[in-house]
Amino acid sequence: MRIGHGYDAHQIISGSGMVLGGVEIKCDYSIEAHSDGDIIVHSLIDALLGAAAYGDLGTFFPSSDENLKGISSFSMLSTVLEKLSHDNYTIKNIDITYVGQVPKLLQYREAIIKNLSKAMEIDPHRISCKATTTDKLGFEGNLKGISCHCVVLIEEAN
Repeated sequence: MRIGHGYDAHQIISGSGMVLGGVEIKCDYSIEAHSDGDIIVHSLIDALLGAAAYGDLGTFFPSSDENLKGISSFSMLSTVLEKLSHDNYTIKNIDITYVGQVPKLLQYREAIIKNLSKAMEIDPHRISCKATTTDKLGFEGNLKGISCHCVVLIEEAN
């Protein structure tokens, strides 16, 4: 068994919505990012890469690569899942924690889990997705950004 921790944070700006966990959320903010900025998927990818000791998100998908401008986070996830499968890893458990004052994720949580479960072809009961605020502390609390942590457990087949 191998464990990985992932983290991602992005600045938020005035806008009309954002994508989190593959769900389009209408709100008064957008994510400033090179890709689609889906921090939930980015932190998940980072955790998977860490668990398998492959490096980090920037190693595989550098923000300096203009060919990756606007890339779908689910496309990036697919690339990482193919590598994990090739190396005989299976995902056992995923625990995601979104941190931000806005948007509130409660009504989107089940859709996020469903999207991730479908994309990774794993039982949705293996995915935990929760959210918290910082009670107006820090960059998340001051509506300057959002962040996400993810912990994964993977196993290598013999």
